[in-house]
Amino acid sequence: MGGRNSALLAESYCDWWSLAGVDALVGEQPAGWLAVSPANDAAASRPRRTATAAAEPQPLPDALQRQSSERPVESRGPTALPADWKDFHQWLGSSEAVPGSQWDARRVLPVGEAAAPLMLLTAWPEIDDQREGQLFAGPAGKLLDAMLLAIGLVRRQCYVASLAVTRPPGGRIDAHDAAGLDRLLWHHLRLAMPQRLLLIGGDIVRIAAGLTLSDARGKLLDLNQDGGKMETVAVAHPAMLLARPAQKAAAWDSLKLFNRGR
Repeated sequence: MGGRNSALLAESYCDWWSLAGVDALVGEQPAGWLAVSPANDAAASRPRRTATAAAEPQPLPDALQRQSSERPVESRGPTALPADWKDFHQWLGSSEAVPGSQWDARRVLPVGEAAAPLMLLTAWPEIDDQREGQLFAGPAGKLLDAMLLAIGLVRRQCYVASLAVTRPPGGRIDAHDAAGLDRLLWHHLRLAMPQRLLLIGGDIVRIAAGLTLSDARGKLLDLNQDGGKMETVAVAHPAMLLARPAQKAAAWDSLKLFNRGR
């Protein structure tokens, strides 16, 4: 190659290298092409501080030191249940140790006397009961009164109670709460000494008789109580009967068992 074209080609190469930042073939000082340039700010030029060991904290005065207990922590045993009827009712209304009293500040307490012809027992107050402060309030209570009248009784002749004096959230309890209520159940029945027992609602049937409501319907259940047997019948809660009227016939069939042989 030669002539004018070669000169133009060489000039274009020089222009390209100049644009690329190469304006000298040989430098006087060696260059570190792989070295990273320092950050372009003031902090990069500041000398680094050497870490110094933190001073150990001074110990707290003796008066503020945590003191270890000299006596071992004793586990709490089962709650003592009052053996007297009146004391038991006062305890249900005021003691923080009552199983099933922790779910609401308003307690719905039993009504009636011991040794009643019939004890009406449900698991816990319904929402209306909790609001009104009495068991079987509102339309459900009116239906219950009609059911009692059909077997020759009125409510004031009965002992009306719930196993728990407050309603658990969602109407459900866990195994721990169930254990405490089971112990309370048999103590309550021992003091109440009813002639007959009407279990109202599937929850109390499961707790007291160990059966589902469908398995207990239409049967005369004999609950063992202090070596004796208590004549027991199970029915759906009146609130459930209002919601499902088709179940009223089954409830009536169960109630009629109380009149058998009388």
